Amino acid sequence: MDRNLAMEVVRVTEMAAISSARLMGRGTKNESDQAAVDAMRKAFDALNIDGTVVIGEGERDEAPMLYIGEKVGKHGAHDPAVDIALDPLEGTNLCAFGKPGAISVVAIAQRGNLLNAPDTYMEKLAVGPKAAGVIDLRKSWTENLKAIAKKRQLDVSDLTVICLDRDRHVELIKEVRAAGARIRLIDDGDVAAGIATCFEETGVDVLMGTGGAPEGVITAAALRCVGGDMQGRLKPRNQEEIERAKKMGVTDINRIYTAEELAQGEVMFAATGVTTGDFLKGVRFFGGGCETHSVVMRSKTGTVRYITSHHKFDKKPGYAF
Repeated sequence: MDRNLAMEVVRVTEMAAISSARLMGRGTKNESDQAAVDAMRKAFDALNIDGTVVIGEGERDEAPMLYIGEKVGKHGAHDPAVDIALDPLEGTNLCAFGKPGAISVVAIAQRGNLLNAPDTYMEKLAVGPKAAGVIDLRKSWTENLKAIAKKRQLDVSDLTVICLDRDRHVELIKEVRAAGARIRLIDDGDVAAGIATCFEETGVDVLMGTGGAPEGVITAAALRCVGGDMQGRLKPRNQEEIERAKKMGVTDINRIYTAEELAQGEVMFAATGVTTGDFLKGVRFFGGGCETHSVVMRSKTGTVRYITSHHKFDKKPGYAF
């Protein structure tokens, strides 16, 4: 994939972030999400790609735009065939209620290289580059914390675990606390949480717990770009979700996926902050324009670029919304 594509993709996340940030704090999560979807769809139309959405807003009957299987891009004869995993607004509640950490994200890989994950739960364990190679979902959370601490030459008490604040995590939280690690509970947004493990300035060492399976694929793509490590195991809630997974090609529902299996080959990742979080600032509006903060990463080179953009609405009418 052409390296310039990564820089084009960030324009997609910028438009989605700006559009949803307009509605920050209004308590209307569905409207915020729809604004991001509409803006991202419009931005994709300008890209010279033959793109297929494999992780999107849902199945076609449930999502009018950016649904799983939707074709995006200009589809020229010489345009690269790519699979796309996206979340126009990761953390809809965070945006709706003005809380930190909402982002707009897109991951791109060559055709067939992103797991077509069903819309169910996934148990996740993710760490940054300094702890890569020692995590194992077959072991307990405590054993993993000890292995991570040993690899990093730290005490378990030095580690900070990030986890969604959910009833299903009561036992996990008890075990982490008993092991002596610190824990940070978040309302939403485990894609951003997983990525945070790769950047020391966030103070986050490991992501643990169960979240959305589609978001797991996006997280894996990001971690692959910076040398992080992740394992994921599907956790369907009922027989219907098991059958859906089988229809999407999952033959072993208990399989533990590595980051390389969730997002194979060369991948690109872009994210733009909607509300200020650990590693990206949110959209800041000013008279006639706004400022966005984004990150762009490529697995091929390991390059991480932070981009601060100033948008003038009179020069870019499509950004004014």
